[in-house]
Amino acid sequence: MSTGVRRRMGVEERRQQLIGVALELFSSRSPDEVSIDDIASAAGISRPLVYHYFPGKLSLYEAALRRAADDLSARFIEPHEGPLGNRLLRVMRRFFDFVEDHGPGFSALMRGGPAVGSSTTNALIDSVRQAAYVQILSHLRVEDPPARLELVVRSWISLAESTALIWLDGRRIARAELEAQLVHDFAALAAVSAAYDEEMGTLLRRMLKDEPTDGPFSDLVARLIALAS
Repeated sequence: MSTGVRRRMGVEERRQQLIGVALELFSSRSPDEVSIDDIASAAGISRPLVYHYFPGKLSLYEAALRRAADDLSARFIEPHEGPLGNRLLRVMRRFFDFVEDHGPGFSALMRGGPAVGSSTTNALIDSVRQAAYVQILSHLRVEDPPARLELVVRSWISLAESTALIWLDGRRIARAELEAQLVHDFAALAAVSAAYDEEMGTLLRRMLKDEPTDGPFSDLVARLIALAS
């Protein structure tokens, strides 16, 4: 028979609980709208006890952001199997899963939330971008990217961020269409760059070599041919 006595949490266990509670609140409301009292109430503890584990909302926000950053970075990890277009499409689906699950928090993070100006926050955001960049290069089998390729990949990552932010503001375009469009955008950016650089041309040909006729890249080619005709 249960006595109803709560088990006392250890220090790290309580910190992790508070981070989880804060992340949940930041995912449903803008971090600016979440107070320490809100976090304490959701965690079932007192406000002073929150301050016992975190000196303020900024430190708790950064801890929650660190967990979210690790989660988002992991979503760019994809087995190196099958056509590149399909791999990128699966990555975009997981990326938008994250965006949809953490909408207000994601928006506040990219547009500037309570941690604006924090070097820790900026470093975490940059770490996610760098993780995405490294993963894309690994799928392209490139270790030392030329300048044009770096420009293509980093531009595409920025485009994915801005596309997600615009989508969150009203969701006026079907999510699946944007996921496919972003994969098309990657191929288009690479194609434009290849028009100016033979090294990029070689890379583009390698990208398209094993693409199936029903894959995202082939779909883009078919759409462009139809548009031109």
